[in-house]
Amino acid sequence: MPAHGAGRITNRSFTEIDNLCTEWYTSGVENNRSKLLDRALELFASRGYDAVGVQEVADAAGLKKPTLYHYFGSKSGLLKTLLEAHFEELFQALEKASDYQGDVKTTLTDICAVYFEFAQKHRSFYRMQLAMWFSPPDSDSFRAVVVINERQQQTLEALFIKMANDHGNMRGRHQAYAATLLGMINTYIALGLNDYATLDSELVSKAVHQFMHGIFS
Repeated sequence: MPAHGAGRITNRSFTEIDNLCTEWYTSGVENNRSKLLDRALELFASRGYDAVGVQEVADAAGLKKPTLYHYFGSKSGLLKTLLEAHFEELFQALEKASDYQGDVKTTLTDICAVYFEFAQKHRSFYRMQLAMWFSPPDSDSFRAVVVINERQQQTLEALFIKMANDHGNMRGRHQAYAATLLGMINTYIALGLNDYATLDSELVSKAVHQFMHGIFS
């Protein structure tokens, strides 16, 4: 005869089961979402955003197309999430690096280093988003990435405005400085991604020196 209370399901048992089911569900949701983002990055980077369809991304992730729509709403929603997820890491590092404390060279060096390290860590992603910047202006890919680029531009403009408080000759030039710095950084990164340069500390120093002193340096 079973002992008293054996086999009884208590309120605690229900709670434990509920928590376990929630954990399993959450884990499955994140796993499926990550699969879709990873496969999308691989496909978009290798063939271009416009050349890849929703069904292809879902198939590559081993999931159904409605699952993709459930998480991201659309192909453009998938791209937006992909860009935001990666660039958030860059923006956090960039915010720290652009904390200007009176030393222009050190601040610019830290910013270049942040970009080079990020591009090295996320080579496929960086190549993909660079290519999107040159997409037709009315394309989904351009509209998605232009928001990210504008945020980078604004971050750098704010930095140069701060620097101008210490260096009067820089006043009113923050837009040009920001665009020039970002353009130079991306050019060096493109060279690095195509194995024409090494994105190391030596190149960071050369880039900063070139930016600060020009072609006659």
